Amino acid sequence: EHKDLITALTGLNIEEKDDEEMRILLVGAGDLRHVLTTLARSYRYRKKKFHFYILENALELYARDMLFLSLSLETPKRMGLQEKTEMFLELFGNLTIRKQSCEYVEKMANEFIKMVTDFDILHQKLPMLDLSQLKFKERDFLEGIFKFWRNPSIEIFDAVKHWDMRQRQYLGPRYDCRMNAYDWDYHMKLVNKEAEIIHKHEYKTWRSTGIAFEPREATYDVPNKTLASGVVVNQGGEKVSRRGYWGDIVASPFLAFGIQSEDKSFFKKSNNMYTKLSLNVAEFNILSLFHELTHKEKYVPPKVEEKSSEKKEKEGGATITEITEEEENQEEECLKQDDVSSNPLELPYESLPLEDVKITFLPLNCLPDLQRKSKYQNTFHMVYFANSLVHLLTSDVAPILTDTAVVIIETARYMLELKDDQEVEFVNKVIGLAKAAGCQDPGKIDAKTSNFITFRYQRPSS
Repeated sequence: EHKDLITALTGLNIEEKDDEEMRILLVGAGDLRHVLTTLARSYRYRKKKFHFYILENALELYARDMLFLSLSLETPKRMGLQEKTEMFLELFGNLTIRKQSCEYVEKMANEFIKMVTDFDILHQKLPMLDLSQLKFKERDFLEGIFKFWRNPSIEIFDAVKHWDMRQRQYLGPRYDCRMNAYDWDYHMKLVNKEAEIIHKHEYKTWRSTGIAFEPREATYDVPNKTLASGVVVNQGGEKVSRRGYWGDIVASPFLAFGIQSEDKSFFKKSNNMYTKLSLNVAEFNILSLFHELTHKEKYVPPKVEEKSSEKKEKEGGATITEITEEEENQEEECLKQDDVSSNPLELPYESLPLEDVKITFLPLNCLPDLQRKSKYQNTFHMVYFANSLVHLLTSDVAPILTDTAVVIIETARYMLELKDDQEVEFVNKVIGLAKAAGCQDPGKIDAKTSNFITFRYQRPSS
């Protein structure tokens, strides 16, 4: 699920202070979906300054964050809304991608190398991003990741081989009848978690090939190097670093953007079957997100039956036809003015302006260290924990929270390997951790239906 974090802040005292910067720490989020959704919808609320702090346990995640931030902020001069949407979905959820998407990554990798090695260039290209808190060796490692991305050789990352190896390891003796295993996971685990919009064919295709989103008829056969990562493994008593694909092979990328939407028409049924796919939901959600980021207005999809301009005006907002035509005109004008070849991506990269927004990458796994630094005392109005790093929520976190703060914890609902009783046990454990850290009891939580648990922290009066 992609979450608008502003809604969770309603009722806090901080809401009354217009000039205060909202400081939000995300621990282990894995991507920027919550940040991008919050920023895209921020115009709907009272104007605020936002400062997001990102804390992960792998530098490859920071590299991907930079890629998706840059792609989300591409200007219409360089990339149209539809193209941007398709490329985002492809790079986000596909093991193999189109050749032109790979070329985009290689081009941007060169830009990122300049940004991580020269903060003046970073400030010029992505002024909202702050990498100064990272350690020198972490920035060096990031540079190494981007050099790997820009290497045009397909052989350096055999994504299909890595995917198959992971499947064999995970399924063991069930590998030979793996389609039945995928079917079981789909029917017995996934669809019972409000994810029925994911079609069986979509899920099984992704489990088989690693390809989740195919928004257009194209060949998706180039390895998505942004999904490569390194792990340290024990080999013959020695610790060896191995690069491969170590991401999700069970839950699917559909869960991030493809199972919920503000537009409920995507969930209509005919003969008890959904008329749309998870791909359609994800495509609409990303397209809406990019439209709101660019235009500060809600995106209104075109109504097929209402073609007259009068009916369209009654709806309010822009339609996809208007947006596409507008962007095509902008691109044409830009190309005329700059006398650039037919590829707008040859233009220098520049980002859409983001007012009053700052995004800071923190050193890896540094949460226990923050309380010892005076600049982080009484700092964060909200802290978000992904389920993989929730064990870091201890009483040590309390000093870095503001006197009245919100703590949001992702449940284990979409960890499909867990049984129902384990999900309940996880929720109970999380509530215990949060209360021990000084959070108030959230009341009754249904582990089967809750994606997140929202806690309120109130510092005890001394």
